[in-house]
Parts: sequence; C-alpha cells; structure tokens
Amino acid sequence: MSIVRKRKISLGRRSLQIGEVLTRHGFGFLIAGLNLNRFVPRHPPPARRSRRQKAYTRPEHLRMAIEELGPTFIKFGQMLSTRADLLPLDYQQELAKLQDTVPPEPESVINATLNAELGERLHQIFAHIDPTPLAAASIGQVHAATLIDGTEVVIKIQRPDVRERVETDLEILQYLAAWASRNWSYAEQFDVVALVQEFAQTLRGELDYLREASNVERFAAQFARDPRVHIPAVIWEATSPRLLTLERIHGIKITDIAACSEWEIDRPELAQRLAQIILKMVFNHGFYHADPHPGNFFIEDDGRIGLIDFGMVGVVEQRLRNQLAAMLIALITRESDALIDALLDLGITSHPINRARFRRDLEQLIQSYYDRSLGEIELGPLIRDILDVVQRHRLQLPANTSLLMKTVVMYESLGVQLDPDFHLTTFLAPYARQLLLQQLSPGKMAQQMTATSLALARLGMNLPRQAHRILSDLERGMLQFALQPSTFDPLLHRLEHIVNRLVLGMIVAALIVGLTLLTIFDHPAGWDRWGGLLIVLGFLAAFILGIYLALTSFRSSHRR
Repeated sequence: MSIVRKRKISLGRRSLQIGEVLTRHGFGFLIAGLNLNRFVPRHPPPARRSRRQKAYTRPEHLRMAIEELGPTFIKFGQMLSTRADLLPLDYQQELAKLQDTVPPEPESVINATLNAELGERLHQIFAHIDPTPLAAASIGQVHAATLIDGTEVVIKIQRPDVRERVETDLEILQYLAAWASRNWSYAEQFDVVALVQEFAQTLRGELDYLREASNVERFAAQFARDPRVHIPAVIWEATSPRLLTLERIHGIKITDIAACSEWEIDRPELAQRLAQIILKMVFNHGFYHADPHPGNFFIEDDGRIGLIDFGMVGVVEQRLRNQLAAMLIALITRESDALIDALLDLGITSHPINRARFRRDLEQLIQSYYDRSLGEIELGPLIRDILDVVQRHRLQLPANTSLLMKTVVMYESLGVQLDPDFHLTTFLAPYARQLLLQQLSPGKMAQQMTATSLALARLGMNLPRQAHRILSDLERGMLQFALQPSTFDPLLHRLEHIVNRLVLGMIVAALIVGLTLLTIFDHPAGWDRWGGLLIVLGFLAAFILGIYLALTSFRSSHRR
C-alpha cells in the first residue's frame, strides 16, 4: 500500500473518531457546519458520563470531548482558554481546567526510546535512571536520573509515535479551519486559519526538545546576573529532538503555604520577587516563561526561585512593548482617546470601527475604575473588561498578545496565593513609565528621526516611479479600483428611490405638457367626440401620480 493511501486512511479514521466524539458530547450541530457528515455514523453511541445529579453544562461537555480527543486537541483547548476575544467567559474557565495527564508508558518503551536516541552513550552518561516517572503528560514523561559524575538530573522523554498523531490532527484542524472560514462568517471574522497555523507552529516547537533546550539557555543568559533566580543547566550530550536532560531542581512548590511557613519564608516579599521576574521577562527581555503553573516554580533552600518546563514561551517584540506601554499610560491618565488609539494599534479588524461608540464603551470602563489608583486594581478583571469591549467591537488580538495577557493574569494569581493583598498592577506603572521615558529619550528620538528620514528618502525616490506607473495604467485604461459594494448598499438604495421619483415626476410633467399642447394646437379627427374625455382622463392620471409622488416624498422626509 502506498504512503499516500495509508495517509488518507489514517486521516479518515481520525476524522471518524473526531466526529463520533463531538456527536456523543452534544456537538452534533458542528458536524454539518464543519462538513464532517460523511465521517459520522447515523446512530452514534451515547456519551459515557460519570454519575452525578447535576447535568453537565455545554462548556463541560466541550472540555470532556477535548480531553477524549487527545494531546493535540488538549493543547488547542488550552490555547483557546486564553482567548477572551474569541470565547465567552464560562468556556474559557472550563477549558482552563484541561488536564494534560495520561498513564505513563511501560518501562520497555522508555528504554527503547533512550537506546534509539543515545545508543551506546546511554551507559556512558547515566549511572541510574528511575523507571517510575515524576510526571506523565500526553507528549512526554519525566524521569529522575543520576549522571556518571553523581549530578542529579531529570530526563524528559517523548512518547513514541506522538509526532505522527499530532501531524494527523494538525492536518485535520487546518482543513476544518479553511472550510469554516469559507462558510462561517464568525470563523472568517476572527481568522481561524491564522489561529490554527499559529497553534501548529507552537505545538511543533514543543515537540522539538532541542528548541526547548535553547529556550532554557536563553533564560539562563537573561538571569545570569540575578542570584535570586535559578535556571537549570542543559546536559547537551544527553539531549536530542526527543530527549531533554536538565539539572534537577530541589525545593518546595511555590504555593505550598505550609512549607513556606515552616521555612519562615516572607510570602509578600516572595510575591514581589515573582512580579519582578515576570515584568523583567516581558519589558526588559521580551522573552517570557508562558506556563506559570505552580508546579513549575520551586523555592530552594537558599531562597532562590527555581523555574522548570520551558516548552511554552512567549516573545514580546519592541513594537508590542511600546503598544502595551501606551495602553498602560492611557489607563493611568484616564485618556479614552489615547486608549482607543492604543487598542486599535494593538488589534486587527477587517471592518470599520464606530469610533464614537468605541469611545463611549471605553469611557464607561475607565469610569468604573476612576476612584482607584492603578496599584489598587486587580489585573484579571481589568483585562476581562478590556477584552469584553474588544470583542463587542469585533477587534481581533494577535495570538502573542492573548498569550501574554493570559500569562500575566496567571502570574498575578500565583502572587495572590502567596499574598492576598498582592496586585501586579502595583509594579506595572513604573515599567510603563520607564518605557515611555525610553521612547522620549534623546537617543531613542534621534534613532526614530533617523528611521523616519530614511523612510521619507525612500518614499521620495520611489514616488516618481510609482506616479509614472499609475499614470501609465490610467492612460492604458488598466487602472482599477476595488470597492466593497456592501458598504454602498444604503446609499444605492436611497439613490434608487430618488431616481424613481425623478422619473415619475418627469412623466407627470410630460403628461401635463403633452395634454396642454394637444388641447391648444392639435385637433385630430374625432376630437370633438372623445377629445374632452381624453383630456379629463389624462389630467386625472397626472393628478393621481402627482399626489402619489408628493406622499412618498413626504414620508421619506419624515423618516429622515
């Protein structure tokens, strides 16, 4: 059997499974919408549900269906849980509960992977590997081990065939996204094709452990001069695309309140350090740890904060940092127009925005926080309120912005667990002002002026050539303009009414003038018998049409 044939069979079977799971969990309406009818049996089996008195909600069914569909869909659901501009709050909260935990692989499978990746070097590197995993997820599992020199390490080992299964799911997701964008206005509005492409790129990156190892070293370089942060060392000789070996970090989980009390840790001070770490990552480095799960942060016995699991990271380009600073300054100064400009610059829209209505909604949002300083505001509710306005006006945020907002809210949640009075916004304002001062610094302004001068110079050199091209196209009749007809529908409808009344008025005027001339100048044969009746009927018709024209004009002006 050919490879192409096997691939089609694999895609068909997986599509059948997806269709069955969606149907069993009450999402049969999506089957027709996503063009999966041919993959679903007419009488699918009922969904397996655990016993409980209260019926499952629609968001709960979606979460259960995603968990049943496996690693690709679990990761996709976790990503969607961060997109407040796409999903209602109840769906976001439920998808945030998605658990990426599965039974571990047998020891024989793990040993086969280790031998395949390291070969004879396996026993030259490791003195011992614990067969019982520390953690097991859908993509890989983690084992404790000891190197020949006695160094304690952890090994992340990728499950066999996970790449093939993920690629099959990604191909199906990309097909569904393309089909939905052509046939579903909501999907087209939020560009689900780009959303799935971004997700596919991120997930493929998580499958490459060499890339994660590079992330670890980048974080280590960023915090090399910060003695309060511990990034584990990469053991490169025991690292490959399917194998990642790192120095093991010992300590207590950052949210273990009892252990923190036993170690006499100042929890408010620890929350402040955590805030400084994330803000340093975002605003200074532009590269941040995007999976701030409590299990990924440890407090070591020397007081350092140790970080693990660097598969999910976020990048904040300089332009995005400037946009975030502008938005924060607008919130601090309560300037609605500046906030509008910042959000429009940050978001993407495929249709005109009603700026007056947008300003009104943002002014109401600002008023609700007017009596509080920025340091007294909880970041989570503030972001939800902003995203609610963004969604109402059909702005689409870039994926990196949504990931950043989700991550920052999770860091604030970690801080609140350590200190109930913690507000991340307390530390945001200084960073925003620092960025603003950087933008207004002489060096930065000189750099911007230089860039602007170069852009103007390029424009000046290109303008004659572009103008010549436009004039040449105009002379040859090749110049075309692309317009959206739908935006002119009301105007065309109004113009049609005006033209109809104008034509009707001309007919009435012509009828009156014609009858008058016929009466005065022309008397054809038989005029004495039926001429008077013709004149009466003609003027009566003109009178009726004139009354109709006057009434329609009056109604139209009254509606305006």
